[in-house]
Order: sequence, then structure tokens, then C-alpha cells
Amino acid sequence: MATVIAKGAIVSNASDNNIGSAQFVYCMATGGDQNVTVKDSTGSTLGVVPTKTAGDVVIIEKAPTDTISFGGSASAVGSPRS
Repeated sequence: MATVIAKGAIVSNASDNNIGSAQFVYCMATGGDQNVTVKDSTGSTLGVVPTKTAGDVVIIEKAPTDTISFGGSASAVGSPRS
């Protein structure tokens, strides 16, 4: 697991949320078979990352205006690059 810097509050069940205009977003599944969907500012889907079990974690890099939809928990984080 990578080290990250917490930069925002947790957002549960995000729906087309830019997560505080974050560039990096820590997403943790709260149940099985949840997808993290990333869309650009026009609503076009850029990609989907599946999670399979509760506790699975992905860190998404996105543009500040991109949004995330996810049934789990998501929060803004930083990395040494940000």
C-alpha cells in the first residue's frame, strides 16, 4: 500500500462528484462488486475500475474537473507528485 496524504473528508456513495477537485482519490469498497467510474467534465466516461470485495482499495488519478461515481467511500489524497 502506498503512503498518501489525507486532504479531504470522506464521501460515501459518490455520484458524479469531483471529490473537492482532487487530483488523486483514494477509493475503498464497502461491499463486493463495486465499480469506480471516472467521467470528464462533459459527462463522458473515461474509465471504470472494478473492485471485487469489501476493503479493496484503488487510488485514482484524475483531472480536477473529472468526477467519480462509486458506491463505496472516497476521499481526496495527495502524493509526492501533487
